[in-house]
Amino acid sequence: MASKTRRIKVGVIGCGAIGSRIAISTTKELKDHFMISALYDIDPARSSSLAGRMRRPVLARRSVSEVLAASDLVVEAINTDATRNIVRQALLKKKSVLVMSVGRLLEEGSLFSLAERNRAALLIPSGAIAGLDAIKAARLAGIRSATLATTKPPSGFKGSPYLKEKGIDPALIRRDTVIFEGSVR
Repeated sequence: MASKTRRIKVGVIGCGAIGSRIAISTTKELKDHFMISALYDIDPARSSSLAGRMRRPVLARRSVSEVLAASDLVVEAINTDATRNIVRQALLKKKSVLVMSVGRLLEEGSLFSLAERNRAALLIPSGAIAGLDAIKAARLAGIRSATLATTKPPSGFKGSPYLKEKGIDPALIRRDTVIFEGSVR
């Protein structure tokens, strides 16, 4: 009789488009190796809604600390100023982290050292690495600037501190609108 391997418990922080997709895909396609153990979003309705769609209401958590306690691997999908702090908290708890908001790690080399000291993995998706490699290659070719334009539905910005600060209600956006223009920093 073959022994069953222990599944890795995955906590998702950020239940927007990316976090939701990761949670649902993990449950459907990777269930032999991974299990979603916790969901958290700054907007509790998002984590509750996602947990309900997954038919596991107990997955919704009230804090990052609760997610860290319930997980072996943390998926960060929030892309806010809190990203670095959440990644640091997870690594201090010796949890591996998949960072979706790669740009938030600029100038954060100390996180890699922390991961190494605590024997935790700091995982960066290959799409981000390919993008960084392309930027480095462009620089070698003499290109000194690049423009990135992204489009997402206004609902994807719900709860964004940046929009709140600017007084923009994403629910009122009815046509293509530039939300931010500037440096990645």
